[in-house]
Amino acid sequence: MTTWYRDFSPRLPASLSALGHVRIAGSGDALTHCCFFDPQNAPPPPPGWQWSDNDPLLNACERAVCDYLGTGTLTSDFSLKPHGTEFQQQVWRAVLEIPSGETRTYTAIAHRLNRPTAVRAVAAAIGRNPISILIPCHRVIGSDGSLTGYAWGLERKALLLKLENALS
Repeated sequence: MTTWYRDFSPRLPASLSALGHVRIAGSGDALTHCCFFDPQNAPPPPPGWQWSDNDPLLNACERAVCDYLGTGTLTSDFSLKPHGTEFQQQVWRAVLEIPSGETRTYTAIAHRLNRPTAVRAVAAAIGRNPISILIPCHRVIGSDGSLTGYAWGLERKALLLKLENALS
């Protein structure tokens, strides 16, 4: 099955301009990627991915991401199909349960999965989240409340948490 993708730059207020560009991809009726990227450092899309300006799933996802970045409220009922190990899938499902405007620690996620000693593995799985905007890994913070470990940069993490009123 073909994976369609699109890169776009949402119109953002100056206070959020550091969020930058977004890459989304989907196959069939499920999203496989939705994350930030920097055009000057972005890897090319994987072989076999095809650009689409008119895929209905990507159109809906782009609207949802733009709405979220404008309001701080993410309303989506997309079918998500991130590729990863079973453990990564478990971590990503746990992250999906974190409500907007709230945070959890890596330790709390490990305990939620009944794997209290797997904090580093949880952090590694969160760092490999390919749908990071819709599976909101920016809501996971260090045990001391610090902003740690966001693959797309701590500045973006802070901006997203402020957007959701989860960070003063």
